[in-house]
Amino acid sequence: MNSVRARGFSLVAAIFLLVILSALGTFMLSLSTMEQTSSTQDLLGSKAYQAAKTGIEWGTYQIMAPENTNPATAPFTTQYVCPSSPTTISTLAGGLYKFSVQVSCQSTSQPEGGNVITVYQITSTATFGTSPASNFVERQISASVNTCRKVANGASC
Repeated sequence: MNSVRARGFSLVAAIFLLVILSALGTFMLSLSTMEQTSSTQDLLGSKAYQAAKTGIEWGTYQIMAPENTNPATAPFTTQYVCPSSPTTISTLAGGLYKFSVQVSCQSTSQPEGGNVITVYQITSTATFGTSPASNFVERQISASVNTCRKVANGASC
């Protein structure tokens, strides 16, 4: 009778240990999966920031290219005009080629002491994936660029 009890006890202990070890294994697997997902999101977030920064640099170039094509003393006739709708940049390469970047621009001009100061507000939004997927990320950056003219379409300050 004692041997039957001992076998019953050891069987219960074995089942208990098996349940505990399988629960521990499941917990470790879910922890590993969460860590991997978090690491992937962190990497995608960094890439989205770099893609948005690329949009700011592209927008700044669009504004400053007309400024730099005219000497300071030449008549300035090609002041940049912000497009009415956001521009999508689809030519990113390398690790950013799957990102969608939209760049929008707004400008205001103010006279100041005989000069015309134009302030451009650039907003760049980079996205990857589609919401609400687990791999969806979005970053938005804004920047201001100023230009100065003696008159609206004249020599630089």
